[in-house]
Amino acid sequence: MQNLKDLFEDTLQDVYWAEKTILKALPKMAEKATDEELKAAFKSHLTETEGHVKRLEQVFKILGEPPNAKKCYATEGLFKEAEELMSQAKTPEVMDAGLISSAQAVEHYEIARYGTLRTWAEELGMTDAAELLQESLDEEHACNDTLTSIATGEVNIAAEDAGDGNRKRPSRRT
Repeated sequence: MQNLKDLFEDTLQDVYWAEKTILKALPKMAEKATDEELKAAFKSHLTETEGHVKRLEQVFKILGEPPNAKKCYATEGLFKEAEELMSQAKTPEVMDAGLISSAQAVEHYEIARYGTLRTWAEELGMTDAAELLQESLDEEHACNDTLTSIATGEVNIAAEDAGDGNRKRPSRRT
């Protein structure tokens, strides 16, 4: 890489791989989730992720390059951690809380990457690309907010109380 455009393209390839991998992971996570709201959030984000892939392909087109994925070791590591967690969770409540945690780790990575790519696109004068990247960035923020709401609504309390048969605190949901 010799300049910002090269770095932009390299990072774009990284995010493209990550999004394609997320498309494979979200159905597994939805299947493992027991909280209905969490299942629905994963399924909804699957549709959004399909849109992210299409937008990235549009950005590649703006660059005049074919879509090309470069393995994202960060995302790969986050999914390995999620798989380990899913194999170790002893209760459905702990599984749900862990799934949220794992999903949010991926969301935070994507937020960082999309924010950087958007800024670089702006600096490179690629307004159309910046707008596409901003749209995905907005959706990633919204997904993270949804996951936080689900976690703090009832999932974390249920995980805290898992296995003891008694609710220590009332649910914060109304």
